[in-house]
Amino acid sequence: MEQMVNVYLFGKRCAVPESLTIMEAMEYAGYQLVRGCGCRNGFCGACATIYRIAGDRELKGCLACSTKVENNMYVATLPFFPLVKEIYDMEKIKPTEQIMMQLYPEIYACVGCNACTKACTQGLDVMQYIAYAQRGEYEKCAEESFDCVMCGVCSARCPAGISHPQVAMLARRLNGKYLAPHCGHLDERVREIEEGKYVSLIAELMNKSDEEIREMYNSREIEK
Repeated sequence: MEQMVNVYLFGKRCAVPESLTIMEAMEYAGYQLVRGCGCRNGFCGACATIYRIAGDRELKGCLACSTKVENNMYVATLPFFPLVKEIYDMEKIKPTEQIMMQLYPEIYACVGCNACTKACTQGLDVMQYIAYAQRGEYEKCAEESFDCVMCGVCSARCPAGISHPQVAMLARRLNGKYLAPHCGHLDERVREIEEGKYVSLIAELMNKSDEEIREMYNSREIEK
């Protein structure tokens, strides 16, 4: 008989098997997830969750698809956070410090509390990549924020109202378009796709089983 734990989902106590993730526990308890979730094995970022363990004052952030339940865990999901998303034309903007001042001036109101870093579901040094963005160091910001899944938990904890994931996205776009070395073989691959070179290969892959696809992936030759 599997050990059961008490989990409080949106304030309602539910007894669930201790082996489940938070997302699985919600489904076990009868919740029908129709939005705010993608996979079941990490990290699309759409199942951002805030939780606290009874007796512990610390509020923690995680992704429900990859975090196991704990006894007396109080859970509230955050399937959508209203990040500030500015509109810009990548063909017209340049990788200058002024572009951040223009589009996301709130980053200069950062108080250095580090709440964003502590809340990050991916363990990123969020405050550091915001510091890079402030100084116009977009290559460093892009590298530091590369694993961001844009769940919004960092922004939910920010007293300055910074939309960290959108700032990071802008930095990565600026870096990719203007600063990173040009990738010639990527141009060639795009041309081949447009010419239909891989249509038959894709059709062949679509007819393979999950096991065959998994074996091909695990035994693939990784480019140096």
